Amino acid sequence: MKFYSINPSTEEEVRSYNLMSKEEISNIIDNLYERFLFWKKQDFSYKSNLVKNLSKLLKNNKENYARLMAVEMGKPMSQGIAEIEKCSWLCEYYADNSENFLKDLHIKTNAKESFVSFSPLGTILSIMPWNFPFWQVFRFAIPSLIVGNTVLLKHAPNVLGCSLKIEKLFLEAGFPENTFKSIIVDIDLIEYLLSNDKIQAVTLTGSTKAGKAVAQLAGKYIKKSVLELGGNDPYIILDDADLNLAVESCVNSRLINSGQSCISAKRFIIVNSLKKDFEELFIEKMSKKTFGNPLEGNFDLGPIARKDLRDNLHYQVSRAIKDGAKLLLGGYIPNQKGYFYPPTILTDVSEDNFIFKEETFGPVASIISAKDEKEAIKIANNSHYGLGAAIFTKDEEKAKYLAKNELNAGSCFINTFVVSDPRLPFGGIKESGYGRELSHFGLLEFVNIKTIFVK
Repeated sequence: MKFYSINPSTEEEVRSYNLMSKEEISNIIDNLYERFLFWKKQDFSYKSNLVKNLSKLLKNNKENYARLMAVEMGKPMSQGIAEIEKCSWLCEYYADNSENFLKDLHIKTNAKESFVSFSPLGTILSIMPWNFPFWQVFRFAIPSLIVGNTVLLKHAPNVLGCSLKIEKLFLEAGFPENTFKSIIVDIDLIEYLLSNDKIQAVTLTGSTKAGKAVAQLAGKYIKKSVLELGGNDPYIILDDADLNLAVESCVNSRLINSGQSCISAKRFIIVNSLKKDFEELFIEKMSKKTFGNPLEGNFDLGPIARKDLRDNLHYQVSRAIKDGAKLLLGGYIPNQKGYFYPPTILTDVSEDNFIFKEETFGPVASIISAKDEKEAIKIANNSHYGLGAAIFTKDEEKAKYLAKNELNAGSCFINTFVVSDPRLPFGGIKESGYGRELSHFGLLEFVNIKTIFVK
């Protein structure tokens, strides 16, 4: 059996990959464990310098890596370059701050001395998606490696070129062989991987369905897990919002990575007094966005990453219209080569509409009206997801209160769209997952938080 990489802009095969055998995988895990015994004992300065080398390599080759993403999953070049620059920033952040984050924490008790130390667990399995093929890997791998773990990456089948390039990058930066390894396997071997005693934990970024399956296996084998799953992020526009700011932020968020982002805005909840004006401006700005092959022009959107994903997105739109939603823009499959889908706006989406409950992984926006602030919050929280949310209002104190006390989400942004930042914890609640990545919280997910007590 093979995996095939298909350019979503041209529908042409880029490359094929042979799947690895169980014997190959077992040998790789053994080597990662042996390397862990060495790696965990290395000085922080040694590991930090390697991470800084990695940061420089990313910066110096960002156009090449962006081009690879454009070919494998259709990311616009400017966004691919920005993704690589963000990975470089993350490397610098952890290289500069991890030593301080990992200092022993002394706690006063009746002991002569009592403190908490943070030590690595071993080899961590990471199961990563295609939509941010470098960023998703680096935001997990760098904090895990810098604390002393080794990393095994199972990347998405359509971005295996990125997966192998990342492994090569670590070697070029000076990381010892078998500190970071990529494997080419199908999902039917995930249990085989997690059943191995030398795999100590697992992290997955992906769909809620995939997260549930991995969580079950992690529980079965008593392995620590962190899950970053889907989102159906609500953006609430209150009656005193700066409309131009709100619409600009909503458009930018909805079209991040051609709409293929777990934290992009998906449900736009507008108080009735602003709904008409919001829709007019939203249509105006969305209709100006262009789509096309990222290697043939500076387009705002690339293609949807796979044909099946594009076709499912169109099905979601078609069913939403059948359920009573009104189409304001887009909503068709272009008659051209590639898996493209135009910016699409649906309005009059009710809470019992099929699409209200779904994650739309593409440039599709659902507008929902609310009579007032209280109803807007209620609608926003009516979801089994809980990843990101945003509020637009000129009353910042009210917005902070609502974000802190009323909205059910892992991140709440005020008067701007939700983004991830190395300095801030990132993750969700409910069916958007558990655990945190980034900041010092992410650094401590895959460590043994060990109590030391001296009588």
